[in-house]
Amino acid sequence: MKKRPENKPTPALDPRERDRRLAMRRKRYRTAKIGLATIVAATFAILFLMPIVLTITNSFMAASEISANYGSIFATDANGGKVYISERVNLKFIPDMVSFSQYNTVLFKSPEYLFKFWNSVILVGPIVVFQLIVASLASYGFARYRGRIREIIFFAYIILMLMPYQVTLVPNYLVSDWLNLLDTNWAIWLPGIFSPFAVFLLTKFMRRIPESVLEAAQIDGAGEWQIYRKICLPLCKGAICSAAILVFIDYWNMVEQPLILMSDPEQHPLSVFLSKINAGEIGLAFAVATIYMVPSLLIFLYGEEYLVDGITYQGGIKG
Repeated sequence: MKKRPENKPTPALDPRERDRRLAMRRKRYRTAKIGLATIVAATFAILFLMPIVLTITNSFMAASEISANYGSIFATDANGGKVYISERVNLKFIPDMVSFSQYNTVLFKSPEYLFKFWNSVILVGPIVVFQLIVASLASYGFARYRGRIREIIFFAYIILMLMPYQVTLVPNYLVSDWLNLLDTNWAIWLPGIFSPFAVFLLTKFMRRIPESVLEAAQIDGAGEWQIYRKICLPLCKGAICSAAILVFIDYWNMVEQPLILMSDPEQHPLSVFLSKINAGEIGLAFAVATIYMVPSLLIFLYGEEYLVDGITYQGGIKG
């Protein structure tokens, strides 16, 4: 009888070969992980950018083409009410013929839109500038001097920051009415200038500045104003730019404040118009929305580096 072959043990892999296979397996896993994350990020980026691209491209369409593609969305009956949409809306990214008629109307034939644009600038500009001034001074006080009372006040700042504006809208209205500020720009400016958001952001940033730097400045004879102006402000440049960008975008898109605190439509910013699109102004809405996005996009693109640096940088001295 033939003997059954014996099972020979598998020879052990060379340690270097085993490490090479393990490294290749890890590399394939890392590549697949990065590829999947890239696909997911690209998908969300396309979804988020699609409305912006649609708005910009549609602003170059003629009014007749816009009505043919989207007129059913804004259709109304004889009484001004909305009607049932039985047609399929045609989302069109590339116009049949490029037309600048919408921009011609907005920029030259209808100055009311430019007036509302400058209303937005007048309302938002002072809020950004003076909120940063007030916030930087208050943050320096919170960061330099600790105490129970200051911690309680800072905690109150955090509580106010967590509240949405709709919660404080009624108290703001009552205080503005008591101060006779309704229907004036001060009703918008004062609550915005003393908003707690920038104070919270800059305080957390200034508290990470090493105490040794401030003590060295005091030993060299620097006063509080010199420490604030020549040390804290330069070190907090990224945080200040980040706060400026975020505050500008927040108040540039405000709608509730002007509607509640200003009864005169002539004082309303452009953001209020964009929330009231009429059936006969669909094309103008696309053009106005494109113009309205330009300041935010320019500020973001210019300050993107500062924004990232101010959010990720943990304070202190860079090497």
